[in-house]
Formats: sequence, C-alpha cells, structure tokens
Amino acid sequence: MSFLGEFIRSPLTVGAVAPSGATLARVIAASIPRDRDAVVVELGAGTGAFTGQIQQRLAGRGRHIAVELNERFAVRLATRYPTVDVALADAGDLPGVLASRGLLRADAIVSGLPWAAFAESRQRDVLAAAVDALSPDGAFTTFAYVHTRWAPPARRLHHALEARFDEVVVGRTVWGNLPPALVYHCRRPASGDRNPTRRSTDHVRREQADRAPLLPGTGPAQSNSR
Repeated sequence: MSFLGEFIRSPLTVGAVAPSGATLARVIAASIPRDRDAVVVELGAGTGAFTGQIQQRLAGRGRHIAVELNERFAVRLATRYPTVDVALADAGDLPGVLASRGLLRADAIVSGLPWAAFAESRQRDVLAAAVDALSPDGAFTTFAYVHTRWAPPARRLHHALEARFDEVVVGRTVWGNLPPALVYHCRRPASGDRNPTRRSTDHVRREQADRAPLLPGTGPAQSNSR
C-alpha cells in the first residue's frame, strides 16, 4: 500500500499525494500541552505523519485518539503505534467517538483532514463536530497548502474558523513541507449565536456503535497513564 495509491483510489478522502513532512508535524503539534494528562484527538491521521510528533509531546501521558476513515491507513497506524487508540471512524462523528470511550471533551484536536477537497456541507459538519468535542480552553490546529489558500474551499475554511473560535492565528509558512503549508492555530471555541449551523451531537451519538469500531489492540482499555 502506498500513499499515492490510496490517493488515486479515493482522492476526496485522502486529499494529498504524499504524507506531510516532519517540520509541519512539529509546528502543528506545538499546541499539545506537555504539563498535564491531556486528551488529544488526531483527525485524519493517515499513515501517521503527525502521530509520532504527538506521541513525543505527550511523552507517555494523557490519551491519544487517532481518527481515520481509511481502513488500510487505520490498520497500518495501529500496527505502527500500538499505544495509540485508533478509531476507524468518520471525523464528523467525533463526539460519538469520544462518548464511546467515556470522554466528553478533548483538550487538543490536531487535524490532518483535506479541507480543500470537502464540499461546503461536509466541511461545515466536520468542523462543527470538532468544535462540539473541544473543551472551552482547548486548542484546534489544522493546516492548508499555500497554493490552495485563495481557492474558495480554503477561504471558506478560514472564515469558518474565525466564526467558531475567538482566536485564530495563521502561522508562518512551512516552506520545508511538500507542498509548502501554513498552520491555523485556533483557541477558545465560540458558543451561542456565532455557531448557527452547529450540528447536534445527539444524531452523532446515535451512530457511534456503527461508525466507530475499534481496531484490535486499541480502545478504552488503555489507561490515561500509558
């Protein structure tokens, strides 16, 4: 299995022809707290481009849940990182994924999802699910490729982030990535009228049994001190 092969098989869910680089991984994982047992969610974990860096930041503390829709990637990820809780699930079902593990909120969410490949409704629903699952003082981090920054899906994402978070900081361009990328650092999810299209989590949680199967060797049995 190759990353390029999976892109050719399903370009709208894989979204890139190659995994992100180490420099981008370090930048995007910088928001993960090192001083407590944090619950960290990785959306669109793929083959683990960000997973190793998240594990380094956690240094054996907290809980790391990697959500991946592609079954081949998920199995590979679970084999490569046996201490990571890998959920074969849709990122839009994130509240249900957490609920099935006895968790209400994540302290940090790192996204490797291909936002530019998403239709407007899909982008809206997945972002709403992430905001619903994030703690009030949590951090949401994602990235976009520089060459797509001014395309309609990328502009729509930027506007959606600004509508859903009190603080959105666009980091410096990571020129060492292929292709070059920039990172969005978002904090303090907004509430109330600023999110009129927020998706109800009730529907998501009703789907959790079907949409968030556990891979062998992963799941709630792992303790917060792993």
